[in-house]
Amino acid sequence: MIDEESLPQPDITLGGARIYTGWLNKALQLELVEQVREVVVAAPLFSPQMRGGRKMSVRMTSAGAFGWYGDARGYRYIDRHPSGRPWPPIPPLALDLWDALAGSVQKPECCLVNFYGADARMGMHQDKDEADFSQPILSISLGDDALFRVGGAARGGKSVSHWLGSGDVVILGGKARLAYHGIDRIRFGSSSLLAQGGRLNLTLRVVS
Repeated sequence: MIDEESLPQPDITLGGARIYTGWLNKALQLELVEQVREVVVAAPLFSPQMRGGRKMSVRMTSAGAFGWYGDARGYRYIDRHPSGRPWPPIPPLALDLWDALAGSVQKPECCLVNFYGADARMGMHQDKDEADFSQPILSISLGDDALFRVGGAARGGKSVSHWLGSGDVVILGGKARLAYHGIDRIRFGSSSLLAQGGRLNLTLRVVS
């Protein structure tokens, strides 16, 4: 269970999401980017298929025991990269953030890595392919600013938005665990963290 009372207080609470602004300083951001590069070398980025057949504009990969995947059969977790290779380990710095902010004694089994190019976005969705919704989702932003939108547990309800910057961490837990959320757009080139621009987003979750 999530013990929110014992956790560091967020800078912003948005629709139940806890936002820690600038939690990672520049040095730690660069360190985490290097750890993510190792993940991508072992498990290259790919574009999953959405319901309806179109490819996602966001490219992604995973680390940990499981990785998130989508194709004509639907959305699910799989235990290997589409290439057939095992997923690499979760970056150590991401695990440190989980220990500090997630409020869970369980360790994450998946670190989903999303890369947003100039025109990428993520439509409003729920994270509901996991077995235990009492476990939080922890999200880390690296690189270009992203307009984060979060609503309630029902599709199409009222939503609120906030620009996330590099080094920000968001927790979706408790009543916000099944909140609809998405990324409307990014400010391409707003950060110099990634040499070619764009945004990396890491989300840690307990799967089983």
